[in-house]
Amino acid sequence: MKFAGLLKQSLTDYPGKIAAVLFSRGCNLRCPFCHNASLVTRVSEVESIPEAEVLSFLKKRIGILDGVCITGGEPLLQSDIESFISEIRNLGFLIKLDTNGFYPEKLASLIDRGLLDYVAMDIKNSPEKYPVTVGIPNFDSKPVFESAKLLMHGSIPYEFRTTLVREFHTNKDIEKIGRIVKGAEYYYLQNFEDSGDIVGFAGEQDFVPLSGFSQSETEHFRDILASYVENVKIRN
Repeated sequence: MKFAGLLKQSLTDYPGKIAAVLFSRGCNLRCPFCHNASLVTRVSEVESIPEAEVLSFLKKRIGILDGVCITGGEPLLQSDIESFISEIRNLGFLIKLDTNGFYPEKLASLIDRGLLDYVAMDIKNSPEKYPVTVGIPNFDSKPVFESAKLLMHGSIPYEFRTTLVREFHTNKDIEKIGRIVKGAEYYYLQNFEDSGDIVGFAGEQDFVPLSGFSQSETEHFRDILASYVENVKIRN
């Protein structure tokens, strides 16, 4: 696999576990609010971490770390993700995957092979707002919601999450999302914050600023989703 970053230890990326975080290179989306632009639009500028180096590090952390979180970018873009996960799983680590949900068949394959222990899937917006939210005209969101159904009808722990951006999200959008994922176990809302490394709007000569919501507005979105999802939390 192609990696552009390694966080040696995290207490927050894998719920209840001590984990290393691996950042894969490349993504099929261009969300203007993405906080890892260097992994999406400037991949050639980011130094690659050899897979052998990652495996060597993980072997030294056996018994110290509980698991490994594979994030991105979009990890399911990588053709050799199954073989890589098999290798680190054989070392005894739990595996958490972060995904945008666009590859339901790949996700299903990993689950069927018993290679995942936890999945965190982004739901960017309501279906009709997906193209503008992910920065791709005419984007088909059906695969994303196929992945959502796969997780909801499966047996491994999962969470859905949405980054709230004032320029993209409304009460109606959150309501529509809630109806689609009704009965889901966990949903996390996180307010947009400019990391200084966001993708922005492609083709715009002048940067269009993005903004998040107030605490009370975010809590209002949480209350809307709580009508459909058992556990809705705000993640800062």
